[in-house]
Amino acid sequence: MSIQTFSQMQNTLKNYDVSNWSKSVEFGKKMDFGKGLDNVSAGESTSKTFGDFLVDSLSNVNKMQQDADVAVQKLASGESQNLHETLLAVEKADIAFKTMNQVRSKVISAYQEIMRMQV
Repeated sequence: MSIQTFSQMQNTLKNYDVSNWSKSVEFGKKMDFGKGLDNVSAGESTSKTFGDFLVDSLSNVNKMQQDADVAVQKLASGESQNLHETLLAVEKADIAFKTMNQVRSKVISAYQEIMRMQV
């Protein structure tokens, strides 16, 4: 069955009670780079630097990887029977890792571009 419209998607989600599938899943915190920057005046600086955001992001990605490993171990040992939660944890960790890898590539590319500039 393919979903053609938004209302069909809503009906499908209601029919299968999808909201209960993810109640036990704890999603990671989203980083809000713009948080608090609207209220900063020209003379003030924010408390976090770009480096701090990168360090926090790396630690969040590492925690997601560790959580996914624990979920897979629990599923393999029979301690957990929730396949959906395990797959969500693994996919969440995979997406976070791929995103962090892309950020790393962009930072390296920007650094190389700056090094090529003549002063």
